[in-house]
Amino acid sequence: MDFYASRERFEVFSCEACGFVFTQGIPSGDEINKYYESSDYISHSDTKKGLMNTLYHRVRKYMLNKKARMVVREAHRQSGRLLDIGTGTAYFPNAMMKKQGWEVEAVEKNADARAFAKEKFNIDVKSVDALNEFSPASFDVITLWHVMEHLENLHETWDRLFELLEAKGILIIAVPNQASYDAQKYGSDWAAYDVPRHLWHFTPGTMQQLASKHGFIMAERYPMPFDAFYISMLSERNKGSRFSFLKGMYVGTIAWFHALIKKERSSSMIYIFRKKTK
Repeated sequence: MDFYASRERFEVFSCEACGFVFTQGIPSGDEINKYYESSDYISHSDTKKGLMNTLYHRVRKYMLNKKARMVVREAHRQSGRLLDIGTGTAYFPNAMMKKQGWEVEAVEKNADARAFAKEKFNIDVKSVDALNEFSPASFDVITLWHVMEHLENLHETWDRLFELLEAKGILIIAVPNQASYDAQKYGSDWAAYDVPRHLWHFTPGTMQQLASKHGFIMAERYPMPFDAFYISMLSERNKGSRFSFLKGMYVGTIAWFHALIKKERSSSMIYIFRKKTK
């Protein structure tokens, strides 16, 4: 169910042959936009209204520094050219430019988010059409932070990413983990299904299959255990639980320990991909 905007029901299917999980009957084209139209959609509006969104902002501040350090550590050079796709309100490009000295291009579908980025950070975020205008092999790093699950043209996007990345470059993708502890606990109430905005639902195995199909190898994967707290609180709210914040914190703590024992059970995962060598 779309707990966030419409209360409409959407089914999630799994391919018996490959295990790939996807949302069935998704809106297409401009029709999908109405499911994002709210001042509370945090990646577009930057809202701090409510306890959960306040927590989101505090965790994001911590994660911004962690992500920036990860890019510098994993890339083949200490500074270079980075493309951030689905940048939202552009906090990550701002961190990479001002703290790490990278040259950054950013693209975002939502016009209000692009305007926010210009007003707050003076960053000129491009529309998604710019993906077709960049020169091949022009980026050392491409990042998609919780974006891949939203993309309608999944396979076409992977092919374009391969073209845009230079030979020694890295592709960094963060997505919710459908094989996580919290996903298994909450089932259809799991907030990270977030239908119909999330079109695809990945596991470490299906991410590896998808990447391989498009000429990439998985070089590393990292857990994002903080996500379990936020997602569990939202999931408890989806269930209609009383004291959803406290119950979510409790489940998030259990999920944290599961991720410490086995990172593949983390609520979300970060994947590092490199181009296959011939």
